[in-house]
Amino acid sequence: MGIPPGPTVAVPDMDRAGPSREHWLRVARETADDLATDAAAREQAGKVPFDEVSRLREAGLLTLLAPAAPDGGGAQWATACAVVREIAAADGAIGQLLAGHYFLSFSTRFLTDPVRATRLLSRSAALEWCWGGGFAHQAAPPTLTKRAGGHVLDGRQSYTTGVLVADVLAVRAVRPDTGEPLAVVVDPVSDGVVVGGDADTFGQRLAGGGSVEFDAVPVADDDILGSLSADEDEMPPLAALVSPVGRLLSVQLRLGLAEGVLAEAREYRRTGGSSWEPGCPERALDDPRALTVYGELTVLTRSAAALAGQALESVRQALARGEELSYGEYAETSVLVGMAEAAAARAAQECTARALDVVGARAMSARLGFDRFWRNARTHTLYEPAADRLRDVGDYFLNGAYPPFSLPV
Repeated sequence: MGIPPGPTVAVPDMDRAGPSREHWLRVARETADDLATDAAAREQAGKVPFDEVSRLREAGLLTLLAPAAPDGGGAQWATACAVVREIAAADGAIGQLLAGHYFLSFSTRFLTDPVRATRLLSRSAALEWCWGGGFAHQAAPPTLTKRAGGHVLDGRQSYTTGVLVADVLAVRAVRPDTGEPLAVVVDPVSDGVVVGGDADTFGQRLAGGGSVEFDAVPVADDDILGSLSADEDEMPPLAALVSPVGRLLSVQLRLGLAEGVLAEAREYRRTGGSSWEPGCPERALDDPRALTVYGELTVLTRSAAALAGQALESVRQALARGEELSYGEYAETSVLVGMAEAAAARAAQECTARALDVVGARAMSARLGFDRFWRNARTHTLYEPAADRLRDVGDYFLNGAYPPFSLPV
């Protein structure tokens, strides 16, 4: 039993069905550059991100993972991860919003039958939907009760990403008679659906997060994607991959935040942004203290990125195994993703905090917005604590215990 360093078999490049990976990375960089020009001002304004979603839609990034014919991008999961990382480096909140959209829409491929998944994703691509919601476990999730002709959804889901701008909601609900958790899609403009912008977080302000209340909302059978139960009889290993697949996006988001703040701090110093500070002649580009910090943070981030690459390759290999994937193989992949998640969390927290030191006192300027990186990183890592992943890794290493099935916020 060990942690796999990566796949030993080639994985088909699914991007060939649509535009190339290089095309999407170029589009992502152009969109990121556009978002970066006014990121600090938009974050301070804190408006609901309708404009930002429009930018993503116009760039074609919302349909990236949908089938290439007739309206989707036909890209593979690895490309979506790279796009999220690029966007997060410019604007962490929009990176999270896009990551949530990708996860929720792509999860249909794991949770429901292929025909229904293709039909839903094709419709999503044709209408350029933005998905919001979440499948993470909550203390009192909404209930889905069977009624004549279908089901009704009641209850409240607390903070979920993207709900303020979503064209479709995907949420977790439980059957009151059996307690089985289910993934359900809901039209946010349906009668009985009330979306509230009550998140009031100090970071990730533009992620479109809020709560959703459901009051006897009708749900058709086709709107129930499938079970979220961790029971082996309910969820085979291939379907359980929805957990590490979703968590890979969390890894990319954290790496984007780390790389983004380092890039901005470097540019600020190179342009002499801190040279005005009185009594600080040591803030030249050869300041040994600053160089040491940059070196430490670069090593930390590159190390986390390398581990993330191994985790991504492990997921790709698991997906290629298909129905032959075993629970043992799933567990190894899940643990490796957990390692990458913990490493990326440390990189994001260290870089976003210590970059302020190398910028200097000018980092206090609200206009420059360096603080947004730290606030965004802390907000995200508070919702997804690295300690949970480290505990799972330690339990697997010491006792061989499979990590519990869990889904990102």
